[in-house]
Amino acid sequence: MNTKILLTSFDTWQPHQKSNSSDDLLARISQIKSLPYSLTFLRKLPVDFQEAPNLAIAKINQLQPDLIVCCGMAESSQTLTLESCACSDKNILKTTVNLDYLIADLPTVKISHNAGKFVCEALYYAVLKHLADSQISTKCVFVHIPILTVKNTDKIVADFSLILTRLTTDK
Repeated sequence: MNTKILLTSFDTWQPHQKSNSSDDLLARISQIKSLPYSLTFLRKLPVDFQEAPNLAIAKINQLQPDLIVCCGMAESSQTLTLESCACSDKNILKTTVNLDYLIADLPTVKISHNAGKFVCEALYYAVLKHLADSQISTKCVFVHIPILTVKNTDKIVADFSLILTRLTTDK
């Protein structure tokens, strides 16, 4: 069976940003040929607390993916960061994905327990809540992406690709 993965990214939201690293990474991933799974991209989501989740949930309902990987930019980070949970007010929803398995032997990837209190977290929470409320067994994870540079891009692409592969064989 060909695993269907939905990948999301955001557009920019600050005047100084020429691009969003989450979208830059997905552009790179989209160029990789012969992947053992089917990728669907929902790129450049608006940085809007209502619209981004609504667009993502509509795409989830249409596509019915096996896995969802939401991506956002972390300008101050140097590593890929997997988010363990998302909060809304006092409600906390956790991913069902085994994050320790995903990051094993990847020294440039870390786990975070704070998705940032911005649109990234709003999107992650809305998607996790939709999956739980709809009793959909689709797994979802949120990955924060550092700014891509000449120095780190190849490593970030390689680690992200390995995370995608591990998601399809989650333990």
